[in-house]
Amino acid sequence: MPEETIAQGLKKQGVSRRDFLKLSGLLAAAMGLNITPPVKASGLPSKLARGYQANRAVLSALESKPRLPVIWLEFQDCAGCSEAITRSDSPTLVNLVLNTLTIEYHETLSAAAGFQIEQAKQDAMKKYAGQYILVVEGSIPLDNNGVYCTVGGKTALSLLQEAAAGAAAIIATGNCASFGGLPKANPNPTGAKGVWQIITDKPVVNIPGCPAIPEATTGTIAHFALFGALPALDGLHRPMPFYGNTVHDRCLRRPFYEAGKFAMSFDDEGAKQGWCLYKLGCKGPTTYNACASIKWDEGLSFPVQSGHPCLGCSEPDFWDGGGFYQGQSAPLERPAVTAVGAAVAVGAAIGIGTTLVNQAKKKVKEGAK
Repeated sequence: MPEETIAQGLKKQGVSRRDFLKLSGLLAAAMGLNITPPVKASGLPSKLARGYQANRAVLSALESKPRLPVIWLEFQDCAGCSEAITRSDSPTLVNLVLNTLTIEYHETLSAAAGFQIEQAKQDAMKKYAGQYILVVEGSIPLDNNGVYCTVGGKTALSLLQEAAAGAAAIIATGNCASFGGLPKANPNPTGAKGVWQIITDKPVVNIPGCPAIPEATTGTIAHFALFGALPALDGLHRPMPFYGNTVHDRCLRRPFYEAGKFAMSFDDEGAKQGWCLYKLGCKGPTTYNACASIKWDEGLSFPVQSGHPCLGCSEPDFWDGGGFYQGQSAPLERPAVTAVGAAVAVGAAIGIGTTLVNQAKKKVKEGAK
């Protein structure tokens, strides 16, 4: 039997053809897809022709792509990224699981345990060989033959290599999986490393943060589910839609930075008036992340807005970066882009579908009464 497509999954939930077409159009518009139309563009103006082609591209992907299988591994971590992703607002984890992907293995979220869940992982890797997305949370220890992290008697390194062999792409979520994180901090007693330092023959995208912004993780997964490719990546393998700007670029305190108004302590008058936290160690100017635009808890706030300096948790070696509350030097140069993809805020785009699905469910329930 062929795998169920995303469109078929939406139809089962009561999404009408009209709403499905509306969803594809909204996705194309929100993604800002810049697709060059064919020479014979029906005489439409270039902007409308590009919009038409983008809409068709999304529509075709939704109608033809099967739900994406995901295998999620955890190693030297605190499960903070797993916990954060359950609070993803756009797209929500529920929406992703129902409409876009199937989580075949996740130690923390799976109902099964022990040999049952391990067998489920083996079955999934065999059934979906070359198709599944591998998400890795936590760093991988290499010293002393990797004894510092084992699951079911196997080391994190062997489990990573086994799962990576059949993966279509690998997403390292959180600073630990991306760059080694806290386990790698000096003196790095376990010899911890990030995924991309170990797996070099498969595409690896880093979603750093402590924890990673959940929309950055789910948005990247959703992008691959629809288009079979990762977004544009910077020199540290981070997706440009989420890591293309510094926290400082979009910070609501930036006008105070430009005006030279800085809080000098956490309880002085400047701090009370919301002045810039740069001289209290804010690493916003040197940290690439979407905290200031996506924020946390459904867009409620982010650390700098709440009165705490940015710690730079989406950068390599941030634990050893010279102290969290020391003044910063000049901003660093922007990382170069190393891979081509659709530079779009996919997380927000896919989330549009949640509303349509919920509306369809409501109609179905009302019709059954």
